[in-house]
This record gives sequence, structure tokens and C-alpha cells, in this order.
Amino acid sequence: MKLKEDLNPMLLLLFHLMVWIYTIITFLPSYLLSWVSGPDGSFYGSEEERAKRVKARSVLGRPEGPYRAVSAMKKLVTSLHPGVDTLDKMFEYAAMRFPDRDCLGTREVISTEDERQGNGKVFKKVVLGEYRWLSYKDALTAATQLGSGLAALGQRPKTNIAIFCETRAEWIIAAQACFTYNFPLVTIYSTLGGPAIAHGLNETQVTHIITSKELLESRLKVILTEVPRLQHIIIVDNTPTTWPGYPCGISIHNMAAVQKLGARHEKARERKAPLPSDIAVIMYTSGSTGIPKGVMISHSNIIAGITGMAERIPNLCEEDTYIGYLPLAHVLELSAELVCVSHGCRIGYSSPQTLADQSTKIKKGSKGDTSMLQPTLMAAVPEIMDRIYKNVMTKVEEMNCVQRTLFILAYNYKLEQLTKGYSTPLCDKLVFRKVRSLLGGRTRVLLSGGAPLSAATQRFMNVCFCCPVGQGYGLTETCGAGTISELWDYSTGRVGGPLVCCEIKLQDWVEGGYRSTDKPHPRGEILIGGPNVTMGYYKKEAKNQDDFFVDENGQRWFCTGDIGEFQEDGCLKIIDRKKDLVKLQAGEYVSLGKVEATLKNCSLIDNICAYANSDETYVIGFVVPNQKQLLALVDQYGIRGSWEELCNSKAVEELVLKVITEAALAAQLERFEIPRKIRLSPEPWTPETGLVTDAFKLKRKELKTHYQDDIERMYGGK
Repeated sequence: MKLKEDLNPMLLLLFHLMVWIYTIITFLPSYLLSWVSGPDGSFYGSEEERAKRVKARSVLGRPEGPYRAVSAMKKLVTSLHPGVDTLDKMFEYAAMRFPDRDCLGTREVISTEDERQGNGKVFKKVVLGEYRWLSYKDALTAATQLGSGLAALGQRPKTNIAIFCETRAEWIIAAQACFTYNFPLVTIYSTLGGPAIAHGLNETQVTHIITSKELLESRLKVILTEVPRLQHIIIVDNTPTTWPGYPCGISIHNMAAVQKLGARHEKARERKAPLPSDIAVIMYTSGSTGIPKGVMISHSNIIAGITGMAERIPNLCEEDTYIGYLPLAHVLELSAELVCVSHGCRIGYSSPQTLADQSTKIKKGSKGDTSMLQPTLMAAVPEIMDRIYKNVMTKVEEMNCVQRTLFILAYNYKLEQLTKGYSTPLCDKLVFRKVRSLLGGRTRVLLSGGAPLSAATQRFMNVCFCCPVGQGYGLTETCGAGTISELWDYSTGRVGGPLVCCEIKLQDWVEGGYRSTDKPHPRGEILIGGPNVTMGYYKKEAKNQDDFFVDENGQRWFCTGDIGEFQEDGCLKIIDRKKDLVKLQAGEYVSLGKVEATLKNCSLIDNICAYANSDETYVIGFVVPNQKQLLALVDQYGIRGSWEELCNSKAVEELVLKVITEAALAAQLERFEIPRKIRLSPEPWTPETGLVTDAFKLKRKELKTHYQDDIERMYGGK
């Protein structure tokens, strides 16, 4: 998708003349360099040639599959290194190869201060210093001592232990301690509500939990009486030694004290190492479809999953730096960090509030985490990339005529070159350097997962951040592994071919009208099989029977509920979701996810949830408007009021609905797919509100409950 050119003809002619001269000068060197021979002597070919190659084929030659990566047609890959088949062995292997290299980094907090806003609200701002690093050797020692200390506190092998903590270095150290001593690790999102947290802790019958001081006091303390089995709380921060006001029978320990205890007992204690088939993690889902479910993930599942992911990241090595800020309780972040550990990369920790120079907790004039760390690798969910895209494009609109003209010309020129497989070093340096610096300036791979990424945002990230976006598809039930697009494939709307650790087949869904015999591409429900498919849901046998099965060869499969189609080159495209499909009263099927993904490209919308009732004839929507865009819109019509008053105004609702309808028609949505009525939300949907997950997926059940009165109003009940 090109940006619209509305430019001075002379400036346009001058630019194209410069581009023509530049292209002539650089064509021959770039053409020759694109045909570099590989280590085996074979030629890679240009990026355009590589992008066109077949990525996967049907093993049996049937349209429904199963499809495998071309390099894994004979056998699926299960491990990175021979004999390294459990997570404790993986960390030991990394510490042996890279003992003195930086492993885990945390920024020093220099100062914290309150900043009062114009509306009277007070925000906490921080000034952060350099990253302080723990080497691989020291990280292994810290994990081993913590595991020994937990055992001294009564934690037993194959007995569950919970972690309820923000993303930080101590999370990975604690996880590695549990992997080493064969304590199945129960992971729970730090943003879940009290009942969901209590449900997870009680269902898994944990007696020990690892958490932070902030989460203990803000989330855990109020539900401790509802978790009667809990005996020990380990705090990862440097905290007081006494904790008044907590129930008797619960002991609270500092992590450092537990490590000291472990160091004293380490040699005397015999460690029982885990088997590949033992449970490594019981990962509770984010609860987007109801009560969170615990997914049982074995050591061998995770090893297979990260093996498949690592194969899609070219030249991954100990020179890479990864920035960790997504929730480690999410399979995408945990898998990404374990991929990095397995290759000796360094991981610097961050948070969404301190990620960039402009982030909400960073004091003006001081550096955010990306500027300080300058990562080469980064994972992001589409919600975050959509925000970056909209913010940058808003700034482009505010540029003067010459600046905006140059940006648009450079953007469209680079977009054209990328589709041909060529790089644009001059544009990158002169035009996009400032945008690229938002992520530190050295990012070479950006991995997107957790939800579909819009074509507009993907193109923008490719062009402006000067690095490929690998769009992936996977689920907690498959260790986050399924597909990842190859980095030289700049096509949009697709998620790549199957990883080398798994295979994918399509199952007909007759009710929805999707069959493997469909033309031009086979379509159906996506089923993922392989060693990365997990052991099932914890204590949910009936659900396991519905969603998992074992084939005649003994291989496990997971039925995803997502609808996909395989294209000629073996790439998968996600086109629908069974649970998101609603049949209207007149018989039309509406894909709510498709409507939302289309309308989120509208600059006026920060977030949207489409809703439809099968007893009604039309779709409605709940919309979080972009404040800057909405204020500009109402100003054109002379409408005044506070933010809450504007969002509750019928006149403003109608204005926004008009813009949404125009955007929907331009994107070629059918009339019956376009929301006919909307409700504007003055408050953004964050994980803290309970309306979206930590990966910013919509919680439809909670949103329906939250907006029940508005649903009745929009459907004529009030």
C-alpha cells in the first residue's frame, strides 16, 4: 500500500532523476552481491528469488496436507543440539559455551519523581542508568542456588510451584531453577483478576509461589485466604525481612536469602534431573475466551518449539541482543527468550512503560530502554506496532510540505524496491534513520505474534524500521510454534510456512463453508501436529478429548479453531476463526475478527470490538477512539466538551460512525459486515481493565458484560 502522493511536479521530477541516477550506480554491485554463495557452495540467489521459492509441500500430495517445511519433508526436527533434550541441559550447554558473555541485563534506577499533569493527575517518572549484566556462568549459579534453596524450603520434584511476576531477569532465573530441579512451573499473568489467580493456584495445589513485592501487595495479599495450601512466598526484590499483616502459616522470604540457603545445602543435596517427557511449565492462558486454562508443556515440547523458531532467524548468534518486555507468562516471550539463551544472546529487560524515550514512565530528556540497549532482536504484538505506525504517520501529517514530500517519495520508492528484493541504504540513512532510532537503531529482526498484523502496519515496519518483520502463528498449546514467515518474504497477510518442528493440515469445516477442495486454494480448520504439541490442559480431560488427538503414528495434534488456506508456495494464510464467526438473522456469516482487523487501520480508531447477535440483522461495535484524531474531527464541526462528554455524545458517535463506514467501504467490507451502531469508550482497554489480555487480545465475554447496557440500547432494547 503506497502513501498518497500529492506533490509539486518539479520536486517530483527532481527526486525521480536522483533516484534514476542512484539506481544505475548501485544496480550492478547490489545484483552481484545478491548472488553470494552459501557455506555449501550453492548460490542463495536474490531476495526476490528466495521469496518466490516453495516453503512447504504436502507430504502425501493431497490438498489438505499434512504440509511440512521443504527442509523437514523426511523428518521433523526435535532439538537444537544432540543430547540437549531438557531445559536444564540447554542452559548448562549455553553456560559452558558462553560462560563470561552477558546473559541477563537490568537497568539501574537512578531516581524516581512525581510529575503533575495539567488535569491534576500525577505520573511517576524514572531516570534510568546503564544496564547491569549477569554473565551466563553467574546466571546458572544463581538459578542452581535458588533451586537448591527452594528444595530446602520443602519444594519437591514433580510438585507444582507458581510464578506470578513481571518480566525481569529474576523471572528467567527462577524458571531455570525450577527446570533444573524438576519443579513444574505454573505461570500466571500478572494482570489477571483475583478470582482467576486464585483459580490457577488452587487448581495446581501450589505451596510455594515466586512473586514481586508490588504484586504481592497489590494483587496477592487480598486473595491469600482463598489459597489455603500456600505456605511459602519468595519475593524477587530486595525487601524487608519482616512482613506484618499477613496470615499466619505463610512464610515470606527474600530470593537472595533463599539462594544463600541453597548455596549451603547445594553439595549435600542430590538433584533429580528431569526427563524430556516431564512437565516443565503449566502455562495458564490469558483467558480471552473465559476461565484461564492451564496448558501442560513438557521439556521436549519447548525444546522442539524453540528449535523450529530458531531455524527461521538467520545468523542468530551470541552477538545478538534481545529486548525483553512482553509478559514472560505468554508463550511468545518465553519461547523468544529461550531461543536467545540457547544461542548465547544477551537479554536486556524493559517494560512497555520504559521501552522508548517517549514512554510514559521515562522522564523527558532521559533515555528509554531501546536507546540504551540498541537491540538487534525484538518481539512485538500487533497492538504495539499499530500504535507506533499511527503515531509516526500522525507526525508525518504534521510535517511541512517539503519534509512530508520527501518522506512520502522515499517511502514509496523503498516499498517498490523491497518488492523487487533490493535494499535502499541511502533512503535508510537520510530519511528513515530517525524513525529507526525509536527501536534503538540496530534492530535487524522484528518478530510479530499473538494476533494478525495488518498489511499497512507490516509494510510500514518493513520500510521505516529498515528490518524484516517475521510474522508468526502459534498457540500456547503448540509452544507458540506453528509458522514464521521467512525474513526475505515481504508479502503481507500471510504467516509463512510450517516450522521444521511441526506439520500442518486442514480439516473441512462444512458449516462455515471451508473445504480442502476449495479453489484456488485449499481451506479448512488448521490442525498442528508434531513434538511441539503440548500434553493437554491441566485437569480438563473432556476439553483434551475435544481439542487434542493422537494419530495412527503416535503423533499428537491440536485443533486450533482457526481457519486457514495454503497457497501455492506452501505459505499459510489465516482467514477466519470458528469462534469469531456469527450468523446474522438473515443468514449472512460475519467474521468479527476480519471486521476488527480491517477497521483498526483507520487512524480514528485505537481499538475496536465488533459484536453481533444471531437474533439481529446487523453488527454493532465498541470503539476506543484516538484522542488526537477525534479532537481534530469534532473541532471541524465546532463540537465542544470534556473527553468523557465527547465520547458520550450522540452527535460525535454519528460522526465517527460515518468515518468508520467510509473506511470499511474503501476496504471492501460487505454492507452487512459494517457496524451500524457504535459506542465510544473514553477509557483505553488495557490488561489492567480486564477487557484485553496481556497480548492485547480482546476478551469478548468481559467486553460483552461491560457494555451490556449499550448492547441493549444499540439493538433497540432501550
